[in-house]
Amino acid sequence: MSDYFQKIRNQVMWDRLIALVEEQARTMMRVAFSTVVREAGDLSAGVFNAKGEMLAQAVTGTPGHVNSMARSVVHFLDEIPVETMRPGDSFITNDPWKGTGHLFDLTVLTPAFHRGKIAAFFASTAHVADIGGNGPAPDSRDVFSEGLFIPISPLCVAGEMNQLLLKIMRANSREPDKLEGDVYALVACNEAGGARLTKMMDEYALADLAALSDHILTSTDKSMLEAIARLPKGSWTNAMRIDGFDAPVDFAAKLTIDDENIYVDFTGTSPMSKFGINCPICYADAYTTFGVKCIVAPRLAHNHAVRSRIHVTAPEGCIVNAPFPAPVTARAVIGQMLPDVVFGCFDKAQPGLAPAEGTDASWSLRLNASPGITGHRGGSVFASQSFQSGGMGAHPNQDGLAATPFPSGVRAIAIEITEAMTPLVVWKKELRRDSGGAGKRRGGLGQSMEVSSREDAPFAIFARFERVEHPARGRHGGGDGAAGILALKSGKVLKAKGTHIIPAGDRLMVEMPGGGGFGDVLARDPQAVLADVRDGFVSVAAARDTYKVAVDDALEIDAAATSLLRFGG
Repeated sequence: MSDYFQKIRNQVMWDRLIALVEEQARTMMRVAFSTVVREAGDLSAGVFNAKGEMLAQAVTGTPGHVNSMARSVVHFLDEIPVETMRPGDSFITNDPWKGTGHLFDLTVLTPAFHRGKIAAFFASTAHVADIGGNGPAPDSRDVFSEGLFIPISPLCVAGEMNQLLLKIMRANSREPDKLEGDVYALVACNEAGGARLTKMMDEYALADLAALSDHILTSTDKSMLEAIARLPKGSWTNAMRIDGFDAPVDFAAKLTIDDENIYVDFTGTSPMSKFGINCPICYADAYTTFGVKCIVAPRLAHNHAVRSRIHVTAPEGCIVNAPFPAPVTARAVIGQMLPDVVFGCFDKAQPGLAPAEGTDASWSLRLNASPGITGHRGGSVFASQSFQSGGMGAHPNQDGLAATPFPSGVRAIAIEITEAMTPLVVWKKELRRDSGGAGKRRGGLGQSMEVSSREDAPFAIFARFERVEHPARGRHGGGDGAAGILALKSGKVLKAKGTHIIPAGDRLMVEMPGGGGFGDVLARDPQAVLADVRDGFVSVAAARDTYKVAVDDALEIDAAATSLLRFGG
């Protein structure tokens, strides 16, 4: 076989692996019980070589899950001798420091056998509905209060489920059926991946994946080195402040680029919090690495070779490297901010390359009604999580996307599903006018929601929101995005973090933040401003006062008035 033909064959098999793990992820979504997995895609799936190096990841899934799962496979292999593994075995953990950052994420590893030998490993992660403890509230003071902690353990032994472990998990969950169903979904998706891999290896007459693995990682590493070679060399710093829980959190990052590697160090970042917004280094590494890749090699297939060129460090005890047993249930509040911190460094290295800041951390509505939370024994008992998002920051070449979950990538859960499964009613869900930061490129809009219960009973929200005190900053002259607001329709403004009770008959009002703008606001094409007014994205008043574009009652530009606004009389 010629080298040219072998390269084509390897590329076809590489693409096949990517399709294979996407089918793995889709299998999990089809059979999962939790809506955050089934509807939102809050999961990850991947295939790893015999050394535990990631070869391919599913397109469906979040960077926080994928990248931290890539680290977790090594932890599994460190604790479980490979020679003891047998067909039908699977292993599980939700250890935040060896998994994906908090107890709600279950990670399952399954060896895939071919002709009696381990050919690869399949791993998957899913955000389960409930794992006990204090639930999603970030008020806990340590990880022991946050739920059931499962160390790396056998889940299946020769195809038989570990019934004792399942019994313990069910006994510690408020939604035992959903939890057990999600565990079976994780096992099923890994088995689906293994079955497809065996079929592929038979089709291509492969005894093992060693040669294909070498091709994938060598080719990716070559491309990554070429991408790094195009970057300026040196060090740049950036700082960003966010709301935090009881005090603001300051991020400090130093980006260093040499001929072969990229380093991000978070020395100078705020110390860890006594509340559950702390971030284990595995999750901080996951989103930092993702942010770097977005700038350096956005179209390059992601695998171990990409990760091996990006090095993330942080002092132990800071909020992005919180050690055991820190409370970490809301680690996404911190971790999902890190791509923007990295973008700020790259903007100094190559001005005009990085987008403005966005909402970043999801504005997920975690709503609950139970006697232990609301203190009320009437009405339905439920727990609902609905992913929602504010706006993205403006890109140098285009407006920011509205209501888009960057960097997590999870999908919004349709309000019809929430309303069908709970007594909740969503009275309003619309884009929030004037929330995008002004600029040559406008920031993405946030959204407004209004929620109540059909029943004469209170319900609770576990609030863990950011960009309320410190909104997304514009870049290169662009304006800041609008700050978020959490309130009751009766008028009371609620704190952005903590557990709040919405009284019976009242409504929860959620105003999500907008993304920052990019570039001089007066450089925006007046016709683009007019289009925004017609679409309801920008008000007539904001067009006049901020963009200096006069729009008349017929929704046309008043040229004379615009000239007066921009150049004076």
